[in-house]
Amino acid sequence: MTSATHSVLPAEAAHFGRLAADWWDPKGSSAMLHRLNPVRLRYLRARIDAHWGTAPADRRPLAGRRALDVGCGAGLLAEPLARLAAAVTGIDAAPESVAVAQAHAAMSGLPITYRAGGIEAAGDERFDLVTCLEVIEHVADPAAFVGGLAGALAPGGLLVLSTPNRTALSRLALIAVGEGAGLIPRGTHDWSRFLTPDELTGHLAAAGLEMVDVTGLALDPSKGFALSASTALDYFVTARRRA
Repeated sequence: MTSATHSVLPAEAAHFGRLAADWWDPKGSSAMLHRLNPVRLRYLRARIDAHWGTAPADRRPLAGRRALDVGCGAGLLAEPLARLAAAVTGIDAAPESVAVAQAHAAMSGLPITYRAGGIEAAGDERFDLVTCLEVIEHVADPAAFVGGLAGALAPGGLLVLSTPNRTALSRLALIAVGEGAGLIPRGTHDWSRFLTPDELTGHLAAAGLEMVDVTGLALDPSKGFALSASTALDYFVTARRRA
């Protein structure tokens, strides 16, 4: 694989497609994503405000801007982005997830455009904000995939990613405990595909993007997910394209 044109791993798409039907059930197979989403949104909102100078109290900080959510699943992030007034496009490798996302957006009255495919489904379009959360560890070629994400960014655009770190802690927490105890569907993670922060930031720099922030994501069994100075389990990375 030498380009983002073949970013999708069929087995990964099939795995998540099988989970699509109960994606919006907070007690179903995607329960961990529901628990994670509020922290994601807090981080993303802080980065939006810092980048565009919007006020935290502004309920429409993305008005007039286009957002692309890559690996959107059934729309857990795309729908909040639409509520922040962005014109949202969501892309996912699993057609089953896209179908659920389209139905849920219609029921919610949100005009989101969904497409099935990999990053190449963005075509030649450019977006002010590109998000890709807990996705890059599931693609065929991370470096080429990051190149595709960078190519979808408009001048002055913002890219936000998150992914597990390849550490002993992530193997224990996400696979041995998370999948072993049924908190995460079995087969969701391949630890060897996890990226370290140095690896991911290296891909972003190679794609011509400027690093803005790296923030860890930690899990406290008693309090849930929280932003952290430690990237040992999982982390967010923000980068931008110069105007």
